[in-house]
Amino acid sequence: MPMQQLTRNQGLVFDVLTHSEGPLSAYSILDKLRDSGFRAPLQVYRALDKLLEFGLVHRLESMNAFVACAHPDEGCHAHGLTAFMICETCGDVVEFHDHMIEDRLKGFAKDRNFKTGKTTIEIRGTCAGCA
Repeated sequence: MPMQQLTRNQGLVFDVLTHSEGPLSAYSILDKLRDSGFRAPLQVYRALDKLLEFGLVHRLESMNAFVACAHPDEGCHAHGLTAFMICETCGDVVEFHDHMIEDRLKGFAKDRNFKTGKTTIEIRGTCAGCA
C-alpha cells in the first residue's frame, strides 16, 4: 500500500514503528504520539489494525508488541508464514521468511486435513551481539 493512502493516524503510527529501535506496545506508541494529538489507546489500535491488514506491521504475540514489516514491498501477506528471531537480552527482532519451513508446515497441515491461516513463528533466544 502506498504511504500516501494511509490516514494521518496510520502514517504517524507507522512512522513511530519504522523509527523505533525495537518492538513497541500500543501504549508505548500512544506515549510517543501524545504531542501529535493522540489521546486514547483506541486511536492507536485502529491505526494498528489497518497497518496489520495492509501488511506494513506485524504483531509479536509473545510480547504483545508491534514492529514495522522488514520487507513491506515484498508483500508479506503473500507468504503464509512470517518468522521472527527475538533476543531476550537486548530485545532485537529480526524478521525472516524461509520457503522450506513454510512448505514443510503446509505439508504437515495438509496431511492432517488442517486448513491453515496466518502462521507466525517467534524464536526466542540470544542474538550474536549478546551471546
